[in-house]
Amino acid sequence: MTDYDYGDAGQMLDVGRAILAEQPFNGLIGAELVGFAPGEAELRLPVREELRQQFGLTHGGVVSYLADNTLTFAGGSVLGPTVLTAEYKLSFVRPAIGDDLVARASVVHAGRRQAVCRCDVFDVTDGQESLCATALGTIRALQDPSADTET
Repeated sequence: MTDYDYGDAGQMLDVGRAILAEQPFNGLIGAELVGFAPGEAELRLPVREELRQQFGLTHGGVVSYLADNTLTFAGGSVLGPTVLTAEYKLSFVRPAIGDDLVARASVVHAGRRQAVCRCDVFDVTDGQESLCATALGTIRALQDPSADTET
């Protein structure tokens, strides 16, 4: 596994939180990075009413966002902070109905420029976690994000 040096564990979490704070879209969603270590990441999201769909379930796009971002943080934990999602597949297992979502991702394999990561998203109801989605994705390191326009 490639090792990017973020400093010690506390520094790594601080750097990760600063990166998340720079994402304007996350400002709308409101996820929090609660764990960030080499090869893994964890985001938590309090589910507000405006993040639910017409049946009261957490919108699938919100679950998808959380999986995507957590996959990317896990990949970035070993590739460095300049990464993007190249692709991911998300499988919904059950509807998310609780007050919180938590997503945990880990690196399955990392090379020099890309990492394959897995993420499980859990619905949290009364402190009990239930799997609601799982994802597998490829995270790609960019040398210069302004010059790399490949999709």
